[in-house]
Parts: sequence; C-alpha cells; structure tokens
Amino acid sequence: MSAPAVALTPLRISPETPFDRSVVEGLVLRAFGPGRFAKTAERLREQSRLAAGFVARDADQVVGSVRLWEITVADHPALFLGPIAVEGDRRRGGVGADLVQACIDHARTTGVAGVLLVGDQPYFARFGFEQAPSVTLPGPVDRRRVMWLPLTEPAPTGSAHPAA
Repeated sequence: MSAPAVALTPLRISPETPFDRSVVEGLVLRAFGPGRFAKTAERLREQSRLAAGFVARDADQVVGSVRLWEITVADHPALFLGPIAVEGDRRRGGVGADLVQACIDHARTTGVAGVLLVGDQPYFARFGFEQAPSVTLPGPVDRRRVMWLPLTEPAPTGSAHPAA
C-alpha cells in the first residue's frame, strides 16, 4: 500500500520586507558561516546600497533569500547579485533558481547595464550570465567566477565599485 499523497504548499517569491531583515541575516549566516565576511564580494556589498531583496516563503516561513546591490562597473550603472541563501533542507529544489530569476526580472525593469555576480559558471550560464574576465573587483577573487548578465551593455572593461 502506498503512502498517502501529501499536499505541498508552493513556495512564494516576494520582495523582502523590513520585517524579514533579521531572518534573512540569520539564514545567510547559517548558509555561509562567518567566513563570508572575509570575501571580496562581501566587501563590495558592505559599501553598496541595497537595491532590492527577495525571499522565498513557505507559508509564513522564509526559506530562501537573495539581494541586489547598486554598483557601477566602469562607470556603467549595474547591480551586484548575492548572496543567495537557502535553508539546507530546501536546497536542490529550485528555490535558488527562482530567487535568481526574481532578481533578473527586477533588474530588467531598472535600465542598468547588467548584473554582476561571483559564482559558478555551470549554474549561472542557464540564466544568461557570461564570464567577465575584464571586470575587476576591489580585492582578490577567482576571475573564472566573475560573471555578467548583459541587459543593455556587454561586460564592460574596468572595476566594480559601489554606486555613487
């Protein structure tokens, strides 16, 4: 005899609210640990303004999050994506991909040149991200992991820094 079917509540992707801030910070800390504070990407985020954030909710519980930050790359307005954090028991279910897509959809409405991130090429290529070896970040980073999603401009040559 088979087990009864369990009705799954679909996840809902929605904009992050001020009430989500502490939950999101806890989620990111659980996902990446304190080592994230030593990364170049974190330095760029610390100095940039938050442009948008999205959360994945299962009922009222936040199970995933991602943020976009205002930056410029070689004087082109852009957004910096990350970090993407998903609760351990919800990984591999497409939550991260849904969050990335929410960021891309938002970015397309802003008129920025593109979206920059530091991540795995095999994962992010499916969204249209390309390696961007001509973009430099303010610190050490594996150049193969610097990626650009062109929206109005191909990957510029130059440095990424917080938007003025």
